[in-house]
This record gives sequence, C-alpha cells and structure tokens, in this order.
Amino acid sequence: MSQTLTKIAGKDLAGLRPVVALPAGAAAAVQGCNQVPEAIDRLESGDFLIEAARLLAHALPHREAVWWACMCAAHTAPPDLPDADRLAREAAERWVRHPDDKNRRAAMHQAEATSFETPEAWAAVAVFWCGDTIGPEDQPAVPPAPHVAGKAVAGSVVLAALRTDPKRQVLRLKRFLESGRNIAAGGSGRLPAEDA
Repeated sequence: MSQTLTKIAGKDLAGLRPVVALPAGAAAAVQGCNQVPEAIDRLESGDFLIEAARLLAHALPHREAVWWACMCAAHTAPPDLPDADRLAREAAERWVRHPDDKNRRAAMHQAEATSFETPEAWAAVAVFWCGDTIGPEDQPAVPPAPHVAGKAVAGSVVLAALRTDPKRQVLRLKRFLESGRNIAAGGSGRLPAEDA
C-alpha cells in the first residue's frame, strides 16, 4: 500500500467486526488482521468488495465517510437524476464543508424530499445520523444508535455501485475503494463522472 491511511489506521477492527457482520468467507479472509487497512486489502483481494466497502464506511470518520458516499454517488449519477436527489447530495456536501446542526438538519430535510432509494438520499440521511440527537430541535436529546451513520454510508456506496448498470458493480466498487483509501489518506477522493 503506497499511501498511509491515517484517518482509519487507529480504528478498532475488533470493535467494527460485529457491526459489519462479515459472512463466513469474508471473516476467514480477515482472520489474524489487527488493522482496518489490512482487513480492507484482504477483503478486496478475496473479492469481498461489498464487505470491504462496508468496513471502510464504518471506519472512516463521519465527515470523510459522508464525503466518500457523495463522491461515489456523483460518479454514477445519471444525467436525468431527479432534482430532489441532486439537492440531497448537495446538502450532504454542504454539511461536510460546514458541519453544523443547521446543515445537518437541512440534509435530512432534503433526504425526506426523495424516495429514499438513491445513494444521494442515503448520503443525506447519514449526515443526520452523525449528530448528537435525531430528535426535534429544542427537545431532549435522542442519540442515534451507534454505527447507523456508517450503515447509511455503506448503503449509499453499494447503491451507487449498482445504479443503472449492475454489471459495472465490481469495477465501480474497486474505484470506490480506491477513492475511499485516498480520503482515508487525507485526499479528496474525487471520481470523474462515469462514462456512459
């Protein structure tokens, strides 16, 4: 591995394994791993690409994870993407740049205008679940369940990989993992728009 994945290097792999719930084959592939980057490499080498993406979604810090979901969504976004979905992704990106509660709630508001069936919608939902409370403003805090933001990010990334042409899933997931590693190393993880 040529880049140092500083944003995930110290993550507790043992603590993430139950959340990611690896199937038997994927669990065997990471047997003996102590570090998240090594586990992601092994999962990818074993063609457990969805599992590698799910692990990365949970290992990245919240802002970086949401940004990754947005980059993956933008990569496979069709030209006729509904405005509601585009606005949901833009709201998620806005929160990454300015992670305050106003932008967090605005992202959920945009997600609610979607069908909740697109990567953009789930990137925006992930934003909302990154906060201290999912309750209404000026009410007692209702903390989100642990790891739900990572689940939303993972769902967003997998939906982006399957969108419009499921035959591209493997190639897309490999690109997405490369993007996620770049983000984990402190880069932007940007992906060009996919060729039609």
